[in-house]
Amino acid sequence: MTTATQTPAAVNAIKGPKQQFSESFERETATTLRVLNAFPPEESELRPHEKLKTARELAAMFTMEMAAMDAAIRGTFTLPRKPPPIPQTWKDLVDSFEATRTRTLEALRDATDESLASGTVPFPTAPRTVGQWAKMDFLWFLLSDQIHHRGQLSVYLRMAGGKLPSIYGPTADEPWT
Repeated sequence: MTTATQTPAAVNAIKGPKQQFSESFERETATTLRVLNAFPPEESELRPHEKLKTARELAAMFTMEMAAMDAAIRGTFTLPRKPPPIPQTWKDLVDSFEATRTRTLEALRDATDESLASGTVPFPTAPRTVGQWAKMDFLWFLLSDQIHHRGQLSVYLRMAGGKLPSIYGPTADEPWT
């Protein structure tokens, strides 16, 4: 199906791995940003169950994972000894997300299909086991993980009394009709 901004040739064009990932990254992180912006900051310490992260801890994962993507794209990724500090306020968390998203988009624009298809990244493959991930597999894994955690945060958002924006379709708070 074509849209008003796409010609039939553009729809049928074969996209390279970089373009496929870049378009998905830009679209999915924009959606994540809408969910972050909809979250009531005063509810950032919401923890729906004792075994779960707070909303702030969960949301901080988005930025940590994008920073890992950025480093992998630039060829500088190493496994951190410990996670970086989590921003103390929701505003700082969202600002950090936006800045990291911008840096990662810049890295993607500068990358080539060849550079994204070459090399590996050391990352856990099982409990207490680090293996080598192909760079594109690593990028897709982290983007998929962000989507997964965004789904968790959307449940927190509803529990916090926030209005859920459209993610993949209409919501009760953002109907399409």
